[in-house]
Amino acid sequence: MKIKFQADADLNQIIVRATLRLEPGIDFQTAQAAGLAGLDDTEVLKSAALEGRVLVSHDRKTMPKQFENFVLSEISPGILIVSQKLPISRVAEDLFLIWLASEPVQWVNQIRTLPL
Repeated sequence: MKIKFQADADLNQIIVRATLRLEPGIDFQTAQAAGLAGLDDTEVLKSAALEGRVLVSHDRKTMPKQFENFVLSEISPGILIVSQKLPISRVAEDLFLIWLASEPVQWVNQIRTLPL
């Protein structure tokens, strides 16, 4: 089984397109498709968890603390916090490599920042 990604509403959507350009087979759902606009962090985490998707976000300010609280009572497929300073091509390549070289179980309840 391959990792599925969920873009947070704050994620630069060009990252989703660039990642899919590298590998169209990646299951990377946009925030719009998931209806995440206007949801608070806990609801976003819950939505990603229900769908079995690793959340990809730029939110370094509030998401790590919300994630920490969330995994006290829920299981999360994981979260990747992406630096806004990284070039989009680098982020897309990192996400592609994560998708290619790892299994979903390796990311459960994990929070990591890109670059790795």
